Amino acid sequence: MHWPEYLMEAWGLGTFMVSAGLIATLLEYPGSPVREAIPDGAVRLALMGIAMGLTAISIIYSPWGKRSGAHINPAVTLSFLRLGKIHPIDAGFYILAQFAGGTIGVLLVWGLLGAAFSAPPVLFVNTLPGQSGIAVAYLTEAAMAFGLMLMVVSALASHRLMPRIGLFAGVMVASYITFLAPLSGMSINPARSFASAAPAGEFGHLWLYFTAPVLGMLAAVEVFRAAKLGRGWFCAKLNHDNAYRCIHCGHEPGAGPSDRASASPSP
Repeated sequence: MHWPEYLMEAWGLGTFMVSAGLIATLLEYPGSPVREAIPDGAVRLALMGIAMGLTAISIIYSPWGKRSGAHINPAVTLSFLRLGKIHPIDAGFYILAQFAGGTIGVLLVWGLLGAAFSAPPVLFVNTLPGQSGIAVAYLTEAAMAFGLMLMVVSALASHRLMPRIGLFAGVMVASYITFLAPLSGMSINPARSFASAAPAGEFGHLWLYFTAPVLGMLAAVEVFRAAKLGRGWFCAKLNHDNAYRCIHCGHEPGAGPSDRASASPSP
């Protein structure tokens, strides 16, 4: 009965990848008038960051994002699994949906834009380590993932901050892309990197984007648990709106907060 939420997760990352593909092509394809009008690469990167931050905010606060929880990232889902906030079966299908949705989104952009999207320098918006090397890229990915998840769980643990998580996440995504993408490619999302790597046939660095974000986010969860940074009953949603059902804590529209028994802190 949870298949609608699984499809919404697929839609969420698919939408993110469509946005990333269209905007990256507009900004970086050599034949784009925008690319010609903005020769400064740093300015174009900042514009990319702002656009993707706004995309993330839109997904999190959308009706479907509110219903599924807008994880759109296997590392986020695994972090909520570690916290005991999502059922293992739901977690498994969320992750499958994220991989499928992201890949479909990339394929849609490829079908629409063709070589302008698939050829360098856009190259399916692939995430690749920067010139500073693999070690720097790995540490950067892990650190970015750590910061994002620590923000998420700390804000979820606060009644006052929880409604603003989407805004915080959007600002962090925009900042990460603007300032740190040259170091690591800025993924912090295994499904996002796979979605670009699969059609490009660029699998050599996937191990980095599969492990660093997961380790970074799980480390943030352990810090949160050890430091006891806030209340523990929060749900596995980035934005819990009582107008929508919740498969994680059992909330149904019209019911009060007392039905959130399953969102109690894990041992």
